[in-house]
Amino acid sequence: MKIIECVPNFSEGKNPKTFDAIKQAIDSTKDVKLLSLEPDADYNRVVVTMAGNEIGILNGALNACKAAAENIDMRTHKGEHPQLGTIDVVPFVPVANTTTEECVKISERFAEIISKDLNVPVYLYENAARKPERKSLSSIRQGEYEGLPEK
Repeated sequence: MKIIECVPNFSEGKNPKTFDAIKQAIDSTKDVKLLSLEPDADYNRVVVTMAGNEIGILNGALNACKAAAENIDMRTHKGEHPQLGTIDVVPFVPVANTTTEECVKISERFAEIISKDLNVPVYLYENAARKPERKSLSSIRQGEYEGLPEK
């Protein structure tokens, strides 16, 4: 069986209601398991770790991101960590019986769906980057959330 890990970071580190919504979104998704949910109030972000097969991890990531988008208001966000928005990063990582290339394909499918469903810009980075200048996450984060209109 293929096992893929996904570690999305969301721009909320203080609100238990948001954490519960994200947790419930993942728990209600078939073929994916929530492994951890680690909020950090100073950075004002939560790092979520889940694992599943190709379909489960894609759906789990989509559902978690939709829950985050419904519960996080970036107009009031303040935190120490550089970020690009409610949904900061959503990396897919091969764990067992899968490859980086397969995870890139999942990233591309995720980007296509989430950009349409939530009407948000998506930047593929690292191995999924389509342009050399987007390979580095730190270069994508330049200007942060407030700089997105210029991008």
